[in-house]
Amino acid sequence: MALEREVRGWSTTELAERVTRAGVKMNQTAVWRIENGSPRRRINLDEALAFSRVFELPLEELMSPPLEGLDIHSRRLVQEAVEAFYETRDARDRLHRAVVAVAGHIKAHPDSSQAIHQQCLRLMGDERDARVLSGDIEDGGHY
Repeated sequence: MALEREVRGWSTTELAERVTRAGVKMNQTAVWRIENGSPRRRINLDEALAFSRVFELPLEELMSPPLEGLDIHSRRLVQEAVEAFYETRDARDRLHRAVVAVAGHIKAHPDSSQAIHQQCLRLMGDERDARVLSGDIEDGGHY
């Protein structure tokens, strides 16, 4: 838990607040006892699932020992790459929804097709990308 928390730059208080927002009431002392207590505080299934949601990790990965040889700096780099991956995926999903919406608009208003094509050219900046986008739209909205 401590490694995942530290990789994200969170304090024990911030982690406790995030777990609470995820639906399981927790305070900073509980987080500290889980990470450092002697004996360490056990966690129940609801808490484990909340940690999994907060860290965006599968439960089995969260419960496994950290990868050998991966220090805090390396974990931060990996976390940054993972976050960039999810941001890219989300951006592709938004683009797809936008293309589908434009295709629907063109289908309902066929006379707007040329104006939308021109706007795509201006917004996309790269004429090839805009042609692909507007071509997909003109071909029935398949992305």
